[in-house]
Amino acid sequence: LLDKSDKYDTRDVERLQQDDKWVENYLIWRHDVVDDTLKMIDESFQWRKEYTVNDLTESVLPKWLFESGAIFLHGYDKEGYKLFWFRVKLHVRDAKQQLEKKKLVAFWLEYYAKRDHGKPLTVVFDMSETGISHIDLDFVRFIVNCFTDYYPNFLTKIVIFEMPWIMNAAFKIVKGWLGPDAISMLKFTNKNEVQDYISGEYLPPHMGGTDSFKYSYPPLVDDDFQTPLCENGPITSEDEHESKEEIDADTKETGDPSEEQNLNSKKMNSIEQIPKSEEQTEKTDFKPKNAKKALTTFKGPLLHISPAEELYFGSKETGERKCLIVLTNVTKNIVAFKVRTTAPEKYRVKPSNSSCEPGASLDIIVSLHGGFAASLQDRFLIMAAEMDQGAGAGASELTQFWKEVPRTKVMEHRLRCHVLESSKPSTLTLKENAFNIPAKTNEDLHIQLTHLLQINKRLQEQIDRCLWFQQLLVVLSLLSVTTAAFCFYLVYTQRS
Repeated sequence: LLDKSDKYDTRDVERLQQDDKWVENYLIWRHDVVDDTLKMIDESFQWRKEYTVNDLTESVLPKWLFESGAIFLHGYDKEGYKLFWFRVKLHVRDAKQQLEKKKLVAFWLEYYAKRDHGKPLTVVFDMSETGISHIDLDFVRFIVNCFTDYYPNFLTKIVIFEMPWIMNAAFKIVKGWLGPDAISMLKFTNKNEVQDYISGEYLPPHMGGTDSFKYSYPPLVDDDFQTPLCENGPITSEDEHESKEEIDADTKETGDPSEEQNLNSKKMNSIEQIPKSEEQTEKTDFKPKNAKKALTTFKGPLLHISPAEELYFGSKETGERKCLIVLTNVTKNIVAFKVRTTAPEKYRVKPSNSSCEPGASLDIIVSLHGGFAASLQDRFLIMAAEMDQGAGAGASELTQFWKEVPRTKVMEHRLRCHVLESSKPSTLTLKENAFNIPAKTNEDLHIQLTHLLQINKRLQEQIDRCLWFQQLLVVLSLLSVTTAAFCFYLVYTQRS
């Protein structure tokens, strides 16, 4: 790689040296074959420099590209993967615009890869109302190459909706480009089949869904984050699993946000006089009972956020309905923050809009509201911005602050939801008393056990087939011996 360093963007080289996950994705996508992995890195790095991927922004691409609505990100599939939409009927072949359209694809892929830490995508080709005039094999090949050659381990499946029969010949060519691994990801669907992969809430009406989303630009299409119920939110008769007494107990355990900030502030002022062990004890006094820290932390410019990527809830059977988010202010000023979610009707967050003193940590409790269950499609957004010294941090000051703060000064971090089917979920569920168990241990064991059971099932099926084949051979052997004996008997009797 060093021999061709002039062909690479130095930012990509630096990231390769620092980002083990990125290297791992290249290896996974090339089945741990080192030579193939190095070849892919070489090709993708040269492509990234040619297309100036690291510098692709809204300002450098023509506005009409975004306004066309042919390509955008919106919604999630049933496995919780983001949907990357291609509205094929809106694509018009034009050789003069081809490079800019390809850069738009690269823009969206890079935008999402950086925003959601490389979480894979599900591609949806919406081919309704398309015909021969919309076929653009050069553009399709570019899209395919992005996933097969340039963005490692970034594709989960390609859902093709209502492909016209006239395009069958063209897609036979496309299959030749994909290779066996990617071909298995192709899912040809219609209205009856598409909901096997995407639930109706993220499908437009013409695909048999109920999603009322209408594409428009600006701004860039993003998840529909809203403010969840906060600690003062309504308590309804639907709260089957959580009584008012439990809510009050939670409030006592976590403490009032302003009171906690005052305590944290006092703690910072006297930190030199407090031994480390005592400091730890004081910190844990404000945390809910049996809370377990995540071992992964997102290190942002304003806040460190733990867990880094996922909140772990139990399924309806396990009953684990609460998670903990820990925010740590790493600046010298007060940092205001807000928590938002794509499913505000489901969650109660305490606190959902507050501030954090310099150097202090703050615990946020996320709990399911009423009889709702967590879903893989649910997302949380933590927004943070640094406040000026001497600025007030009361409710009215925070409201005014968020109205005036420029978007460029707001740090955003997204968290996904993970639903554990295991009876003992990992990380952050408040009912688990296991401070010393590493994060995701139980989940990993559950996955490994499931994998072993699948292997065991396949072995059992193979054994059953072998036994059946063995029995068949025994029967055939007996028939052969019987036939041979009968033939010898006939020969013997004829000679006699």
